[in-house]
Amino acid sequence: MVSIRPPAVAGLFYPAETQALSALITEQLVANSLSTHKQPIAIIAPHAGYIYSGPIAATVFQTLQAHRNTIKRVVIIGPSHRYYFHGLALSSADEFETPLGTVPIDKTTQELLLSATDSKILDQAHQNEHCIEVQLPFLQSVLTDFSIIPIVTGETSAESVTDVIDLFATDHETLIVISSDLSHYHDYHSAQQIDTQTSQSIITLDYNSIDSHQACGHTAINGLLLAATNYQLTASILDQRNSADTAGNKDSVVGYGAYLFEA
Repeated sequence: MVSIRPPAVAGLFYPAETQALSALITEQLVANSLSTHKQPIAIIAPHAGYIYSGPIAATVFQTLQAHRNTIKRVVIIGPSHRYYFHGLALSSADEFETPLGTVPIDKTTQELLLSATDSKILDQAHQNEHCIEVQLPFLQSVLTDFSIIPIVTGETSAESVTDVIDLFATDHETLIVISSDLSHYHDYHSAQQIDTQTSQSIITLDYNSIDSHQACGHTAINGLLLAATNYQLTASILDQRNSADTAGNKDSVVGYGAYLFEA
């Protein structure tokens, strides 16, 4: 029997009804389209509720549409928000489900990760976690046929994330997605200053300069920056805004950024 990880935040972070979700994503992709890019090696995308971070995420996800038939595997790496553990958590499920359907997990490649990286099967880390899930409807909307490797980071090093990326960095059929928001709960202008500094660190590949105050997914981001340095990738910022720019007030905001990494 196929084991399915059901959606945990449908109806909370994004619409639970299929047609409404599809329409919202289409609207955000069209409204935030940019010039066509060559196929990215990796992207960084935010993972908040779609009314807040969806427009920023759309700016980077829409760049994948031109490569919808080439990308066959997506490695999604994001931070644990609800469960504390050490290492990297994989899922025992066969598929992840969203209102747009199910996405299969590449079980063969997961076995490789279990033997070659600091990873383990830990379903508790995935059960109520949103950082992987909120990326999936966008991916389902811009790619044709793909599998995923969902990885939640616990207490671990950036190098452990780099070890994962090393396995895929030269595979043109694989995309790396780092799931992370930026600063949390500062006033609008303070957040702008902090997030601008973080963006500068990202596009200059300043490995290990980003901490938990700048991005909840700092471990995965730093791991990507180290890999990007090793493979001489070029990083660019496609969008940087915060929740007050999209749907919130300016007293306490969360920052979001969309970044592209190309060879």
